[in-house]
Amino acid sequence: MSSTEYVVFDLETTGLSPERDGIVEIGAMRIRDGQVQPTEIYQTLVRPTDAQGQPLSIPWYTQRVHGISDQMVRHAPTVEQVLPDFLDFVGDAAVVAHNVAFDSGFIRTAARRHGLIWQPARELCTVQLSRAAFPREKGHKLDLLAQRLGLEFEAGGRHRSLGDVRVTAEAFVQLMQRLELTRSR
Repeated sequence: MSSTEYVVFDLETTGLSPERDGIVEIGAMRIRDGQVQPTEIYQTLVRPTDAQGQPLSIPWYTQRVHGISDQMVRHAPTVEQVLPDFLDFVGDAAVVAHNVAFDSGFIRTAARRHGLIWQPARELCTVQLSRAAFPREKGHKLDLLAQRLGLEFEAGGRHRSLGDVRVTAEAFVQLMQRLELTRSR
């Protein structure tokens, strides 16, 4: 892996549409010189709002996935308040996510709504990297990838942004090493 700096990030949301749904949690962790930097993290709950800035309720079915309730985000900052800090944390690093199009789409939409720009230097997707590293495997969900690479989620960490980020970051490092070895043969 090159000396490039990466920021691995993950969002939890109220649903699947960047236009209609809101962000309820952002987590991120830095990778530098091929090493996960466990102390260089960004994490916050977010009080979700719609395109007009009106509060959004977290539907019961998404609460069942990530465990984040309206009560938990009642006093959290809005995306408008946290986005500048998150963008500063990312800086000019390349970004990585498991299904980067989903997470990046939410950030891009929120940034546009608030007069900010989300234009990372590069976007890398661990789903795509997993497909390249394990072309014979059918499934590339984060749980399957973690299992394949011998990674474990911390208790209560699955489907929470920072828990997913920790596993995605470790998976990214292993995938990049695996793919570099494959290319050098």
